[in-house]
Amino acid sequence: MNSSVQSIPVFNLLISFVPVAIVLAIMIAWSQKVWQAIYALGRMVLQLVLIGYLLVFIFETRYSGVVLIVLTVMLLAAGWISLNPVAARRRVLLLPVLVSLFVGCGLTLAVLTQGVLRLEPWFLPQYMIPLAGMTLANAMTSVSLSAERYETEIVRGAEPGEARHIAMTTGMIPVVNALFAVGLVALPGMMTGQILSGVSPLIAVRYQIMVMCMMFGGAGISVACFLWYAARVHWEEVPD
Repeated sequence: MNSSVQSIPVFNLLISFVPVAIVLAIMIAWSQKVWQAIYALGRMVLQLVLIGYLLVFIFETRYSGVVLIVLTVMLLAAGWISLNPVAARRRVLLLPVLVSLFVGCGLTLAVLTQGVLRLEPWFLPQYMIPLAGMTLANAMTSVSLSAERYETEIVRGAEPGEARHIAMTTGMIPVVNALFAVGLVALPGMMTGQILSGVSPLIAVRYQIMVMCMMFGGAGISVACFLWYAARVHWEEVPD
């Protein structure tokens, strides 16, 4: 298979914004918050360009401290964003969420990078950072959903055990749906990227199985840790 990846000229890249322009036009016609969408799109482009240049430096580093700093920033950002649905309680829940994400994603990442891939060195940035990003982003979404659902159930008068059960189910919906859909509805990012770069689909499948296990494990453990804590505090006493 061809091992080279097709480069995208800047002009060709601009063509990808044609569907974006159509959606923005629809939003304007339907009186939607178009400036919020434009801001999000602009921020997306800026963030990706900056991270592209940053990753060039990070991927060449030989120091584990640099990678650990990047992972710490990613963890802090994931913890902060995951509490957006319950922002009024962020001061109380931020530390528990950070611990939950650290335990869930850290344990899962360690098993896969050191047990499955056996990275040399252990912090090899080209693998560690992308895998950590996928794990944290997925777990962040699951924790966010479970936190919002747990709060809703507690406010409506559910017992902590019942609320935890419902919140766990809700938080895991995106992960479980992804397991059902992979290979049938969509070829996930890592698998698609490897195939486009010329890797055999059979090898790409092995990596994708590893990634799906990583996503399920990281999200499940993180949600469980968070809800274990949530069930032991009185949410109604936290000021809104």
